[in-house]
Amino acid sequence: MSTEKKQINLIKPSNQLFGKDNYIWMLVGLGVLALGFFLMAGGKSSDPKVFNAEEVYSSTRITIAPMLIIAGFIIEIFAIMKKSKS
Repeated sequence: MSTEKKQINLIKPSNQLFGKDNYIWMLVGLGVLALGFFLMAGGKSSDPKVFNAEEVYSSTRITIAPMLIIAGFIIEIFAIMKKSKS
């Protein structure tokens, strides 16, 4: 009689808190946040006595950039809360 040892594949719990997908989503969120902050920056005048309202109150700075920052934070929350597949 031959005895065969059956291999049992044990699933070991992973010590990693996040999976690869989570880290990818986190990087995307950080990119969106960085883009939002970059678009919001600026508006400095070369002459401090001159106020340029068109540059300071542009639609990019008061509308698009804050939307991107909020979207970036939402993506970050999604990345943290998403369950990893492993």
